[in-house]
Amino acid sequence: MNPIDALFQRLRSQQRKAFIPFFTAGDPDLETTAKLAHEVARHGASLIEIGFPYSDPIADGAVIQASYTRALNKGLTIDQIFALVRQLVQQGPFKGGEVPLAGMVSYSLVHHRGPDNFLAQAAEAGLSGVIVPDLPIEEAAELARLATARDVKLIQLVTPTTPRDRATRIARMSTGFLYCVSVVGITGERQELPAELLDQLCWLRTQTDLPLCVGFGVSKPEHVRMLKPAVDGVIVGSAIVRRWEQIGTKPIDAIVREIGDHVELLSNALAE
Repeated sequence: MNPIDALFQRLRSQQRKAFIPFFTAGDPDLETTAKLAHEVARHGASLIEIGFPYSDPIADGAVIQASYTRALNKGLTIDQIFALVRQLVQQGPFKGGEVPLAGMVSYSLVHHRGPDNFLAQAAEAGLSGVIVPDLPIEEAAELARLATARDVKLIQLVTPTTPRDRATRIARMSTGFLYCVSVVGITGERQELPAELLDQLCWLRTQTDLPLCVGFGVSKPEHVRMLKPAVDGVIVGSAIVRRWEQIGTKPIDAIVREIGDHVELLSNALAE
């Protein structure tokens, strides 16, 4: 069984929810990315979403874009990210898929390498799933077929403005879980999440048996508590990535510990 499927099956049997942190591979460097992965796993991460830096992201806000730029300016390559994943899945909670790894990657990177080649390398490295936010459902069938053949989950996104007939199509093609965008716009921390999000999640429950995980704008324990009754997991990115902006004023190891503490705070709110 794919580790993402196994994770949600286990969590559902325990009546628990998934906490999914996101961070950028190679920011500030790959050694620190590996250290951060172990830190967040120790502090409550159920699954980790690793961003593949890309020069022109479609859905990421200023914080994550800046993180991508920092990594790319150091010459980070896709092969180095696969090597990082390969290293991680040989260690600790990542070995055997207890804490699965998924990649957030632009379709431009997939297309440039060749979809089947990219997925073959992703599977060999140890990624359990990929999220391709800029791939429209009308063009996703072939990548979905190739991903299924490699036992890599193709996790797709539904937004608040997605028409319901289209959302149903996306849910039917998605595997692993359905990524539910909480707000209109790009990633980034928000003061509040829209109340109508809960209505959309309730409706999605009638359309799919896939786990529903909410991201974009989730950053506070209050957000997590609001979402907990309606979701199978929460995804937190910008609130984590923003902390790398403190490099130069704080030691890197102190920032890693600070991120671990923040992850524990949010994952504890999810477990209350």
